Formats: sequence, C-alpha cells, structure tokens
Amino acid sequence: MQDRVYDVIVCGAGHAGVEACLIAARRGASTLLLTGNIDTIAQMSCNPAIGGQAKGQLVREIDALGGEMAINTDVTGIQFRLLNESKGPAVQSPRAQCDKKAYQFRMKHTLELQPNLRLFQATVTGLIFEGGRVVGCRTNLDIDFRGRTVVVTTGTFLRGLMHVGQNKNEGGRLGDFSAKTLSSSLQAAGIELQRLKTGTPPRILGRSIDFSALQEQRGDAQPTFFAFHDTRGDAELFHVEQRGERKLGWQPGADQVSCWITYTTPESAEIVRSNLHKSAMYSGEIVGTGPRYCPSIEDKIVRFADKPRHMLYLEPEGRNTNEYYINGLSTSLPLEVQLQLVHSIPGLERAELLRPAYAVEYDFAPPQQLFPSLESRKVENLFLAGQINGTSGYEEAGCQGLIAGINAVQKVRGEPPLVLGRHEAYTGVLIDDLVTKGTSEPYRMFTSRAEYRLLLNHGSAELRLNKHSRRLKLLPDNRLSAIEAKRIAIESWVTWLEQNRTEGGRWGDLIRRSDSALTLPSDLQAAGAAVREEVLYRVRYRGYLERELRQIEKLKDVDAIALPADLDYLAIPGLRRESAQKLQQLRPVNLGQASRISGVNPADISILMVRLAAAKRR
Repeated sequence: MQDRVYDVIVCGAGHAGVEACLIAARRGASTLLLTGNIDTIAQMSCNPAIGGQAKGQLVREIDALGGEMAINTDVTGIQFRLLNESKGPAVQSPRAQCDKKAYQFRMKHTLELQPNLRLFQATVTGLIFEGGRVVGCRTNLDIDFRGRTVVVTTGTFLRGLMHVGQNKNEGGRLGDFSAKTLSSSLQAAGIELQRLKTGTPPRILGRSIDFSALQEQRGDAQPTFFAFHDTRGDAELFHVEQRGERKLGWQPGADQVSCWITYTTPESAEIVRSNLHKSAMYSGEIVGTGPRYCPSIEDKIVRFADKPRHMLYLEPEGRNTNEYYINGLSTSLPLEVQLQLVHSIPGLERAELLRPAYAVEYDFAPPQQLFPSLESRKVENLFLAGQINGTSGYEEAGCQGLIAGINAVQKVRGEPPLVLGRHEAYTGVLIDDLVTKGTSEPYRMFTSRAEYRLLLNHGSAELRLNKHSRRLKLLPDNRLSAIEAKRIAIESWVTWLEQNRTEGGRWGDLIRRSDSALTLPSDLQAAGAAVREEVLYRVRYRGYLERELRQIEKLKDVDAIALPADLDYLAIPGLRRESAQKLQQLRPVNLGQASRISGVNPADISILMVRLAAAKRR
C-alpha cells in the first residue's frame, strides 16, 4: 500500500476530510484517507447539529456539488427546524439536530464503500517536501505514503491543548490525541502558524433533568431538508451495495424529538463572576482568540453584564442515548464550578454531568497564505481545508473540504481550479473572505457576509451551481438531467406568470402585491414544492434580484482583470506604502480580490488599473 503513489492524500477525517476524500474518489482519483482514529470519522465534537443561519445554505451547496453532508444529515436527523421562518426567504436557513453516533457511523460506512478510496489508521507526523512541493506524508508507524497532492484537514488537533480550569491535557478533543509534530513540518516549509481557541459545554444525563421546568421546542411539522430530494431517486437515500450492505439511517423527518429551553439565573451570573480568575480563558492560560459569535458563558456574563439571563438549549445527542448537550453554556471553568453553575439553572438543579466543558487551543495557518483554490501559496500541491484555515463549524469545514478535494483532482489532471464567485455561493464568500481578508478569530458564516444574499437563497443552490457540477461531472447523469429539467420548468413558469393575466391583472404583479396566498394555476401547484417555491421567490423579489444582477454585471469586469503573479507592488509609483505592502504579501489574483483587501482603497485600484493599461501598451 505504501509503495503506491496516490493522486490525493487527505490527512484528517473530520468534516472537511470526509468531503475532500469522497469527492476526489468519486471523480476517479486514487485517494488515501489517513486518520489517527478510524472510529471517530466525522465525529461531531461539539453540538450534534447541522445548519443554522447561512450554515444551512452552505450544506445545500455541498449537496449541489456532490458532497455528502446534506444527505447524511437528512437520514440521521432527529429534529428539523427552518430558522428565520418569519423573515424573507433569502435569510431562511434549515437546521437539524442529528443522532451523533448515527451521523458518524453512516459517514464512516459511506467512506468504506466508496470505490477509489483507501482508509488507513495512522497519525500524520509530518509532510514530505521535494523542490518546493509536497510529495507525501510521514506517520507514527514509520510508514511513508506518497501522493501527487496532499489535503491537510487537521481541525483542532495541531498542538491541541485542552483546558478545564487550570488543568491542561494535550488533545484536539476530550479523549483524543494531539498532533504535535505536524506543526513543525508546516513551519519548516515556510507556512506561518498562529493560535485560536474554541470550547464546548458540559454534557448531562437526561434522566437527571426536571423537564417540567423547561420550555419544549418541537421540530417543524413540515421539515425542510438539506439534500435536494426532488432531483434524486428514492434508492439514493438508503443505497444498498452489491454486497447487500445497507447504510444506517431512517426516513427523513420521521419521529422527531424535542429540544428544551431554559435560562441562566442571577445566581449563575454571580457564580461565574466570582470564579473568573479560575477560568482558563480569563486567567491568561489561553493565548488563542475565541469565537466571537459562539462565546463562552464567561464572555456572556462579562460582555453583557446588563442582561439578567441568557437562553440555553438542552439538545439530545441521539435516539439511543440519554446524554444531553447544553447549548450556550460553553466554559473553561474548573469542574467544581461547572457543577455549581449547572445546578443554578432551572430544571438542572439535580443534573448529573457526564462530560465536563472545556476549551481547546490549537494551531491554525492564517488563510491569506492560500490561493482561492485552497492550494498553499508556499508549497505546491498542498491544500488546506477546515479549522486549520481559521474557520469554526462543521459546515464551514465541509464546504472547504469539498472545494479542496475537487481542486486537488484538478491539479493532478493539469486543469484549472474551481473558484466560486461571491455572487454564486456562500462557499465562494467564505473562501474569498479567508484568502483575501484573513481572520484573527474563528470565522463563522452569516447571511450578512454576502453582499448578494438575495441570489443565494437555500432552495436555489442546485440551480446556481449546476454549471460547475455539469462541467466537472460532480453529480451522476440522472441527477444532472433532473436539475436541468427543474431549471427549464422554473424559468418557463416565471416567464408565463410575468406575461399572462388573470382576473385583477398580470399574475406577476398580483404575486408581488398580494400579502395573502393567491390561488395559483393548478399546473403550477402540481409542479412540486421545490419548483413552486423557487418560481414564487423569483417573481415576488424580481426587482431586488435584478438590481443585484446589475451590480454583479458592473463589477464583473474588475474580477476579470488578472494581476501578474510577479508584479512588484512596492515599485509602483503613487501606491500607498500600506497598500503596497499588503498587496505584496497577499498577491491577489485579480483586481476584484485586490479591492476587497482591508486597507486597499479605490485610489489604489485606480493606480493599479493605470499600471496594467500601461503594461499592455508596451
């Protein structure tokens, strides 16, 4: 096995790693997945939930580009909710609570059954470089593996250090190891590393919870799923291999379970304030920056001192376990303080802790060191995806892993990479933000980060990305045909509604004016929910969508102007020193990317345009 040269080697089997290796193997590349523990493939280290604000759109984009996260969520989900349902469809996002072990086991089984993919349990201790390129990996078993490309998806494991109060343990998550030597290998190749921090709340025993004191939160009666089931056959849900192996899972939306809501109390706040000096976060033990948008309870109490209470969600970890996750109570306080804190919360006065909360500090590589393809600027054929790029969340990791896997295959084949535009996908926004602006804290996707979010509603992901899926053959032919038929049906109905009249006026005008549902033509009602909802969305928001399309048209020329890879920005007369230094460091690939770099202003872009025009005349 180690004598073979693989097309793609993926280091790490978290949510980025599984998407990277699956898409590479599905495209026909010989692929090797290396992981320190095969039993924790796709482990949901924090909350066993997928989706959320803008994250749900990312998962639908993963599905549209041939990834696995969406379908894996649908068939192992135990509660489904559509967030922002009272707001416009552009910011509505699906979310699902999953069965933690079912999600993990089904994903592991999917990898095991995938042709062209080899799984092997070994810890990657270093990379092998030759002539400025990565050519393989070294492992703790003293076995080297050779690869034409390598995708590193190490999550929180690079020199991972866990904190519970003053107690420290090496590891990327509780019960697992720390990858201590790979960081040195990356630094030796010239890749800069910094530290970040994330955390997780305590887990408690369900039978010790007083549910009578809690507010029940049920799933939606009509669940919104992540995968595009209308363009798939039913057999794809529970695919049975020739050997008769049926993947784990159940009918999406069946037998949903409840989550529960409670709140912290003034007593909770006092316990935190009295023990801040014992928190690893506040005692100076942790140097890494934590996530702004998923703060610890210490941060909440300090930063929002005027709030009398903070909402908490008790979420089941699965159907066949009595373990509950306290969403909103992330902390690095000592265990004895955690117990006091939990017992100060209504419904949890007698709660039994199964696992303590902890913070984990880890290395990441500032992502300005990457091309938009997620290939390293420092080391050819090396791709980075997931939390190593400074992101947080399963969904952010999954979409990066998918793009890195696609582009690793493109690199092997000598073909241009897939780079998604900001107007095409939240995935495009995420990657452009990372490689252009970088991040000093764990990056989390929000709808507000996308300037063209009206075009990026979750239901349109398949249609938006179909040209890429078709060109790169990311989906089976039958699904590509179904998507094309869906596109034709939607566009035909939009045209029909704008051109035809009924009692009271033109259909399109009535839809835009009406606050209540119209009685739509029977043929449109029969076309299916996915077609009908997208048609109504395009008609209802026609003016806004056309305005965003005009903005994109104005700016597309700037994105089309390539910047020479060897351009010496420091030698360009008139360019501000600060801008020249940032441009020299980040090496943007086009003028549009240059314009989005923090500190580069319109005057700098004008100077660059003059310089490029002068170079053309010579």
